Amino acid sequence: MNIGVSAADEHFRQQVAQWMQEHLSGQYSELRFRGGPGDEDFAPGLRKQWERELAAGRWIGAGWAVEHGGRGLSINQQVIFYEEYARAGGPGRMGHIGEGLVGPTLATFGTPEQQQRFLPAILAGQDFWCQGYSEPGAGSDLANIKTRASFDSDSGQWLISGQKIWTSLAHESDWCFVLARTEPGSVGHRGLSFLLVPMAQAGIEVQPIRQLTGTSEFNEVFFDQARTAAENMIGQPGDGWKIAMALLGFERGVSTLGQQMQFQNELDEVVRIAKANGAAQDPIMRQRIAQAWSGLRVLRYNSLRMLSGVQDGSLRPEATIYKLAWSTWHLELGKLAMDVLGPDAELLAAAPYQLTRLQALFLFTRADTIYGGSSEIQRNIIAERALGMPREAR
Repeated sequence: MNIGVSAADEHFRQQVAQWMQEHLSGQYSELRFRGGPGDEDFAPGLRKQWERELAAGRWIGAGWAVEHGGRGLSINQQVIFYEEYARAGGPGRMGHIGEGLVGPTLATFGTPEQQQRFLPAILAGQDFWCQGYSEPGAGSDLANIKTRASFDSDSGQWLISGQKIWTSLAHESDWCFVLARTEPGSVGHRGLSFLLVPMAQAGIEVQPIRQLTGTSEFNEVFFDQARTAAENMIGQPGDGWKIAMALLGFERGVSTLGQQMQFQNELDEVVRIAKANGAAQDPIMRQRIAQAWSGLRVLRYNSLRMLSGVQDGSLRPEATIYKLAWSTWHLELGKLAMDVLGPDAELLAAAPYQLTRLQALFLFTRADTIYGGSSEIQRNIIAERALGMPREAR
């Protein structure tokens, strides 16, 4: 990728910044810098309304192909949008999973009928999605899932039974994409299928999981003969693993630059406090802040390298290191934040004793190296897929 900025790109950046300034105001002012990781349960109703505001500005799916309802923005312009969104304090996206994961997957693997059925509602900020991958005993080892689906020929529907866990915002979602075992007796990667399942039905129960931060954005989801129509399967029976892996490839897309701008906002807050309370005078603390700044730049350049090729969901070698790199960096930022705060890190000012932004950051980053594939699993992926080393003995 050419990391330079053309005059046209700079003009586009100004347009995005101006739009954010004009629209992230009034009733939406309280959303600024809210709703990110560890804070995802903040004002979900207003954030859904904000999604419709974005849709009116045609910012949802702006990087999608024109034939799928997007604006066909270049990679450079998409990067600029995500950066300016985060710089302006744009709230955590309620529609991220639909726009960033489901949409590209449907564009690549869905039928024209499926694309026409689901993509417009994502673009309009109307339908919200959650991810039905992890299970108890099948988190980082995703191929070990036990959730099963059988086809009922009388009704023309798939019947799904099982349990998913760590399902972000399941209680706020209209749909869930579910990886389920449709071939009885199959094991590992074989016999899996990719199903789109409506959440508003009697066969689905959602139970919140309370976190260290006091929030409950994660959930357990129980399926008891939950139903979805035959036409809501993406691909063919048995294609689930291929499609699931492509979706995880899309997860390492342009939005990673927006994630890094959120990290920059957090680092800026740490630096501001270090200057205010004198921690910046400590040479060791200054060195740690400099290391954090440098590490964030490395993440940025690797992301630009990831985005240099075709965005088809394939996990390029550059992409295999991203989860391990950002989660380790973010974990260390949480520690740095607490050390900069000093004794204040242990205190809450007054009732109702809610965590400060940096306290919540520290607690939530304890999980960064676990969810989305633990660091141990990430190192195996790097060794086996990127470096071609012998596979770990099973």
